Amino acid sequence: MDSFSEPYTREGDDISLDRVHDKIRELEEEHRKNGIPLSGRIIHVVHSLPITATLESSRQRPNAPPTPPLEDNTRDTASNPPSGWSLAPRYGHAAMISGIMSLSQNHEQIVVGWTGDILAPGASANASTTNTSADKILTTTVSQEERAALEVALKDFQPKESDPDDEKFQKGTYVPVWLDDKVAHGHYDGYCKQTLWPMFHYLLWQDVATEYASADQHYPQYEAANAAFARRIVEIYQPGDLIWVHDYHLLLLPRLIRESIPEAVLGLFMHTPFPTSELFRCLPRRKEVLDGMLGANLVCFQTYSYVRHFISTCIRVCGYEANSRGIDVDGHVTAVMHCPVGIDAERVARDVQRPGIQPKLEALMNLYEGKKIIVGRDKLDVVKGVVQKLRAFEKLLQDYPEWIGNVVMIQVTSPALTDSPKLERLVSELVAHINGEYGSLDFIPVHHYHQTLKKDEFYALLSVADLAVITPLRDGMNTTSMEFVIAQEKTNKSPSVLSEFMGISKNMEDALLVNPWDLGGVAAAINQGLLMSPAEKAARHAKLYKVVTTHTSHSWAAVLVKMLLEQMGIQGLARQTPYIPKDQLEGLYHGAKKRLFLFDYDGTLAPIVKVPSMATPSEATLEALERLSADPKNLVYIISGRDGEFLEQHLGHLKNVGFSAEHGGFIRERGSSEWANFTKSLDMSWMSEVEEIFRYYTERTTGSHIEVKKSSITWHYRGADPEWGLFQCRQCQDLLENNLAHKRPIEVLVGKKNLEVRPIAVNKGEIVKRILYRNPDAEFIFCAGDDKTDEDMFRALLLFPPGVKQVKMEAPLSVTLIDGDGKPPVELAIQPEAVFTTAVGHSSKRTLAAWHVTTPQEIVDHMLDLVRPKEAEIAAPPAEPDKSHL
Repeated sequence: MDSFSEPYTREGDDISLDRVHDKIRELEEEHRKNGIPLSGRIIHVVHSLPITATLESSRQRPNAPPTPPLEDNTRDTASNPPSGWSLAPRYGHAAMISGIMSLSQNHEQIVVGWTGDILAPGASANASTTNTSADKILTTTVSQEERAALEVALKDFQPKESDPDDEKFQKGTYVPVWLDDKVAHGHYDGYCKQTLWPMFHYLLWQDVATEYASADQHYPQYEAANAAFARRIVEIYQPGDLIWVHDYHLLLLPRLIRESIPEAVLGLFMHTPFPTSELFRCLPRRKEVLDGMLGANLVCFQTYSYVRHFISTCIRVCGYEANSRGIDVDGHVTAVMHCPVGIDAERVARDVQRPGIQPKLEALMNLYEGKKIIVGRDKLDVVKGVVQKLRAFEKLLQDYPEWIGNVVMIQVTSPALTDSPKLERLVSELVAHINGEYGSLDFIPVHHYHQTLKKDEFYALLSVADLAVITPLRDGMNTTSMEFVIAQEKTNKSPSVLSEFMGISKNMEDALLVNPWDLGGVAAAINQGLLMSPAEKAARHAKLYKVVTTHTSHSWAAVLVKMLLEQMGIQGLARQTPYIPKDQLEGLYHGAKKRLFLFDYDGTLAPIVKVPSMATPSEATLEALERLSADPKNLVYIISGRDGEFLEQHLGHLKNVGFSAEHGGFIRERGSSEWANFTKSLDMSWMSEVEEIFRYYTERTTGSHIEVKKSSITWHYRGADPEWGLFQCRQCQDLLENNLAHKRPIEVLVGKKNLEVRPIAVNKGEIVKRILYRNPDAEFIFCAGDDKTDEDMFRALLLFPPGVKQVKMEAPLSVTLIDGDGKPPVELAIQPEAVFTTAVGHSSKRTLAAWHVTTPQEIVDHMLDLVRPKEAEIAAPPAEPDKSHL
């Protein structure tokens, strides 16, 4: 995150496909030895299945006159078999699908996706990509029998177009997700295409929509579609499955799956670019989308720059913290990596050699004999840069007039998913202008074809070209640039001019990279490419060819599996902390003669807030503390990082509650008004040195401040720019640890948006030891906390080695500092099962605590349940915390 360089791959991934598969097998063997379940299945969740479905039945077309409803035949499916289905391949996303299917040699592949629009018999081939309803059947009219029949048909589906890969790789299992038509189109045509897609491609909505459009209008349908996918995953999930969610259509899905299947090992791959935080923050549902993505164990992007943008967005928009392991969300860490998608190089190489291509190639050479051929093939989308490309070509003819009559541009624009008449008109006008200005009776500079090319024509065009110009304004991955390299292997080895704003530009550095907005620069690059010597062409082509044939869709898919298995290992080591058992808690509480309650304050009894002074206790919290401390069997302490003044102001009226302030620097026993200072006998001269260092970093970090307490000193940067503050925090920590800490009796603690320095002898764990030493007859202990400093308390309560039931405790430092030496060891009455160390946060949070709850409110609720009279509980039972997501 601190570096702005853009490595193409991480060390260890830039290796052969066989090596990646070997690593996958090693990881799987290691996991099985460690008892981590593996099912051998990989579930890929995509927006729509790579299949179009036509319901071949006698039902009427949607625009036909209505007929009486069909009789219910559900009771006799044998005599009334369900209607048949006709299936055909859905074109698009070929790289992703080929990568998924390449994994079937070693793993069972399950592809989960929307059915797509159900087509009526005789529907046009592109009906599934249009919004017209004439050729479509409403999903609500498809019966359960017909839906079941589709699943059977999907199992037997085999594409008619034969290819060696179809035989080499086993076919995956297709699992359909049924969506209501309004939800499906509000999700895809609405929120995905009108809100998310423009933003991810650096367009704001006023640039592409009408003045009445709302960026939030279709969010309910987006949410509903993601929820439907989550329900389908829960139905088919088996323990040990790996789950990969693909692309921006399903960004809420990782968190929804995590809530239903906490142990799921889940990755999210983004095929689109990811914008800077300044742009992403414009999204009305920005936090919901980011939280949805962060439900994954691993979020993966095409390039390192997208990784930086995502991390920065999580820090700046949501206030989450980043570390070397990833993004920390309440203790659940999501790793963030990058791995670019390639193409199926072997299949493209075979396609380029198809017998129908050579005649078309020769025809093109004859047609444009004596002229250099520039090719471009793009969707007619505003982000594909067709307008900028044509203007750059015009600039070429202006600046290098020797090319007039000697070069032609063949530009093919396939129709986009959403028609843009304005853009189509602009392109046509620009083509006409260039041809009128620089053309003649025997020379037309630009040949524009607005149509979808057949495969033979496409590869013939790529093979014959002297230069490819592919200049999108923003693109995740552009397959044409890589297909061009393979097509040129047997012909001219021609160079290509590529936009630096493509996701794959970093690994195509031997192409001529340009800024598509710089028309003069693009024109100069085109001129350079056309004049390039054969030797330079061959050298550049060889490097590009190696990249394209090494980093393929197959290696991409294998690396994804490897990375997720590596995260699975981390997940297995970081155990899932179980939810605190209410019945066991209450049973041991009521059976104990003496009980200790040890609470942190911020994040445990009160939620974390941006302004620390606003963290006041709720009425329920005060009631719980009052009732607990009123019982003579209970000894209640609040062990906080706050100073004594704050604790007295908000909780001082609780006379039966004891307090520890400043992370164990001071203690006030219950019933007393005097604070005991643990630091009075310690050397505290180091504080002035630390304060001087903190002052230096405060001057350099706007929005930071220093908090000086009696026993510690803290530098806060919550109000600073989050990334700069974190960077300065690391610099300051390094300075303190390397130049001061080893000379002085201090320790440096990194907290939530702060850096604290305190004496080694003073921490919350020492206070817990003191309380326990002075109350060895306690038979029940409840200790709760939420952050790193509270781990000291949990560590102090790890009293019992394996198999040991009875322990003695030596006098801790916190006793000898105040009461003097010579204190004897004491025998503790506590039993292992009666120690309830409880962390507040996600179940995957790394902690020494034995149990967890999710929120501070649940701590309060559990305490109230212990002290409220049973009859009141029967009359008005307290609400159970929602644990369905745990």
